[in-house]
Amino acid sequence: MTFPWGNEDTATLLSILDEYDVKATFFMTGGWVASYPDDVKAIAAAGHDLGNHSENHKQMSTLSAGECKEEIQSVHNKVKELTGLDMTLFRPPYGDYNDTLIEAANGLGYHAIQWDVDSLDWKDYGADAIVSRVLDNEHLGNGSIILMHNGATYTKDALPRVIEGLREKGYELVPISELIYTENYEMDHEGRQYVTGN
Repeated sequence: MTFPWGNEDTATLLSILDEYDVKATFFMTGGWVASYPDDVKAIAAAGHDLGNHSENHKQMSTLSAGECKEEIQSVHNKVKELTGLDMTLFRPPYGDYNDTLIEAANGLGYHAIQWDVDSLDWKDYGADAIVSRVLDNEHLGNGSIILMHNGATYTKDALPRVIEGLREKGYELVPISELIYTENYEMDHEGRQYVTGN
């Protein structure tokens, strides 16, 4: 699962994740990090992955390699200063990427991440819609990455049911750092990884 967006529900979401003993991945923009430094520290202290979502949430495929690196490194430096941690996961805004971005991210020691199950929680259709959108999603399977947003109106109401439903289906929930391959893999158009050999 990936988060965030606003911070209104950060404490509630962290409490729910703790109650269910689930670790998630929180992708943060530079503005979010600057606005909510205590939340960044709380997420890290709770043992969740901290992920980079760019400084300014731009269409990364329109940027030069240098601009891509600046967008990534700026957030990296802010989080490192707050937590002492080096992030290695990058989720491009809008899922928008090209070879220039991937090479820039890799050059900074990052692994670019996509998702294949979008909860659409940001559309505010209600908790039932979020739960159904995740649990009945045609793409849901081993290795799925579920996109949710901290600050979406119904996410906190849907999250316990999503966790319970995924477990009932036999899935184990792990942060992205424990899910992905970091070498000897290929990725399909949905962002799902496949081992290629040694």
